[in-house]
Amino acid sequence: MTLRLTNTLTRRLEPFVPLNSGRVSIYCCGVTVYDLCHLGHARSYIVWDVLRRYLQWSGYAVTYVQNFTDIDDKILKRAAEENSTMAAVSERNIEEYWLDMDQLNILKPDRTPRATLCLDAIRTMIGELEARGAAYSTDGDVYFAVTGKSDYGKLSGRDLQQQQEGASGRLNQEEENRKRHPFDFALWKGAKPGEPSFASPWGPGRPGWHIECSAMVRQELGETIDIHLGGADLIFPHHDNEIAQSESATGQSLARYWLHNGMVNVNGEKMSKSLGNFTTIRALLADGVSPMTLRLFVLQAHYRKPLDFTRAALDAAATGWQGLAAALGVGETLGWTVRAGLPQPALSGELAASRARFVAAMDDDLNTAAALAELFDLAKPLRGLAGRLRTSDASQYALSQAERHLEERWKLLMELAGEVLGLITTTKPEQKPALDVTIQSTGEKPVYELLQQRYLAKTQKDYTKADQLRDELMNKYQVEIFDKKAGITTATGGVLQEIVVTFDPQAQPGASA
Repeated sequence: MTLRLTNTLTRRLEPFVPLNSGRVSIYCCGVTVYDLCHLGHARSYIVWDVLRRYLQWSGYAVTYVQNFTDIDDKILKRAAEENSTMAAVSERNIEEYWLDMDQLNILKPDRTPRATLCLDAIRTMIGELEARGAAYSTDGDVYFAVTGKSDYGKLSGRDLQQQQEGASGRLNQEEENRKRHPFDFALWKGAKPGEPSFASPWGPGRPGWHIECSAMVRQELGETIDIHLGGADLIFPHHDNEIAQSESATGQSLARYWLHNGMVNVNGEKMSKSLGNFTTIRALLADGVSPMTLRLFVLQAHYRKPLDFTRAALDAAATGWQGLAAALGVGETLGWTVRAGLPQPALSGELAASRARFVAAMDDDLNTAAALAELFDLAKPLRGLAGRLRTSDASQYALSQAERHLEERWKLLMELAGEVLGLITTTKPEQKPALDVTIQSTGEKPVYELLQQRYLAKTQKDYTKADQLRDELMNKYQVEIFDKKAGITTATGGVLQEIVVTFDPQAQPGASA
């Protein structure tokens, strides 16, 4: 079967045929670096990492570009709040981004252009649009004239009335009055007092968000690319505007395939800061969730569908990862190795069929849920072997004739789980919290007891009670706590001086311990 992908532009499932045989160019819209990454970012970059891995595993030479938006109103607002600078806020959050992506085993892009380092290309493209009559300047601002693009909005399928409804509130009245048409959008914004600015033929200012990506795509990959990626929330207006700008400037299609991942909900509701259900990747990992559990959780749903984040679903993913990790760990225990880069021996009929089913699932619009089901089937006998090794002396364990055939199965599992789905980690799978450790704090007795109660609530999976106790510790004693792996909780603030807090059920709580 040939790889088929759902193209947002045509609204069809289409065979993937690259512009140049054997080579694939991909641009992925990156983060606006004003804060830590959240679960929505995790979902996007995990699924697009798998697309990239699968194409590479299938033999394509992939050039993967992902930008950083480091000029933006949100960054300026954060810098003002912190009495900092746009550059300082951006640099800090770019560093934090890499930490999160490394934890999730996401491959680094081949190139990571930034808006601040692409200003020449941005100014050039704006100038071309103005020369072609597709844009106009007024009082230091430059706007794209949407009525000059007959197919404007073709990606989202929205007509101009829908565009107006979606764009409401984006500009103030003064800005609206400068535009020829209410739907026109800014390519260049004239400088405001106190804001950082850059020189341009239209006066000092800064680029609009949409033109940044159009210019970076052309600078890094050319006028037409194979695949453009992003979340479904970017279809309108960002990607509609990218298409309008780029195609008006070059006369060429911007991208042959547009792929968009679905949004993340939390307990059935849209994730948002206003609803109080907003979760960063950093907070989730600090709460004891392993990176591979999160990766597996994301891949259990089709990338185009909404993903509902619930504690029950996360617990199920943790159980699934523990089983898969046990199977993957068998090779390390027995000294099996995968000889990377060397031809592998022909697979047996059963394993060849398993590999073919995995490929068929991935070729069907990246059906990672079906691909994972195949991996779990591959892992079943390996998990059984892992259980037997746990109850035996592995160094003395004698493999039976049937078990010796499992090495071939393990190598295939390592290839598909690791190379394609990225489910390989150097850390051990989560262990159940242990109760035979001691407290290392100088807290008061009530704090100790509340920490112990919360610890026990978590071991019993009573997360509602655990959350209530977390709130009580913060509200009463100003103690903020974070859950780590292996039953360890860190706590800081209030009456605590040390930060590592674990528990011994035999200990007698006192004024200090």
